[in-house]
Amino acid sequence: MLGRVAACGIAVLVLVSLALFSGETKAFTDVDAPAAAVMIATSRHHVQDQIRNLTLDRTVDAQARIKVSALEPAEQSIKSTAAVGPAIQSPAMAEPFGLNTVPVASGEVLSKWSGVEADIRAENDILSRCRAEAELCSAAARKFLAIVAQGRAQTGRARIGIINRAINLAIRPTSDLAQWGVIDRWSAPLVTLTTGRGDCEDYAIAKYVALKEAGVAAEDLRLVIVRDLAVSEDHAVVAARLDDDWIVLDNRWLALVEDSQTRQMVPLFVLDQTGVRQFARAATPDERPVWAVGEGASAAPGSL
Repeated sequence: MLGRVAACGIAVLVLVSLALFSGETKAFTDVDAPAAAVMIATSRHHVQDQIRNLTLDRTVDAQARIKVSALEPAEQSIKSTAAVGPAIQSPAMAEPFGLNTVPVASGEVLSKWSGVEADIRAENDILSRCRAEAELCSAAARKFLAIVAQGRAQTGRARIGIINRAINLAIRPTSDLAQWGVIDRWSAPLVTLTTGRGDCEDYAIAKYVALKEAGVAAEDLRLVIVRDLAVSEDHAVVAARLDDDWIVLDNRWLALVEDSQTRQMVPLFVLDQTGVRQFARAATPDERPVWAVGEGASAAPGSL
């Protein structure tokens, strides 16, 4: 019985060998047995070499892909100097778009934000007097307080939506160059509502202040400078936190969109009552597959 099994095994082996090398039968017809054995061994070694080379090529290709995927994104479009120190990110106080930030020590964005904050404080004094003596208020101040009152009458998402809609409808999109004769100017809300015109950061500043006046906590509000890949321009929006989600308010639409759905935006800077912070980097495709840093730059947010 064992001998029959062994014989069957040998026969199967011979058949398999013949099948494997059937394509080379004619090559061996005029070659003696030792030479054929050498050729078979050489062919086997050649196949093994091909396998090793293919494995090496795949390893090198994989390493190349890993190296490419680790490259840092292109340089951001608005220049600024970030302070030396660790990136800031707390699970309880996560920033919009879920990215780490570092404090900004100097630069154009910090200068503009510091200037507009001083203007906002001056306008707060005007609004306080208006609340005491409404008849002395300017039309712009009355309009702004009416928007704030509409927001205060609501809560949650409805409050955010009402203020977003009211500010969007109260301002006509106009570039700073057309309105003020300069490339970039950031205006406080009453200045914007007095002219009724402004560009993206003017909308965002007015919404930021109105939401805070309407009762949204300062720690739940951010003014965010982003790179809009759809139009290849820098742009300003407001982000308001609601139930641990960040909702983006944009002057170009009335809908409220969560930050995770703003697929064309690359966040650059975040501004609030604590100052200016720069997003440490744009997310990699594995972390946020919807983003990539665009090329080209404008000096400051200019999208309408």
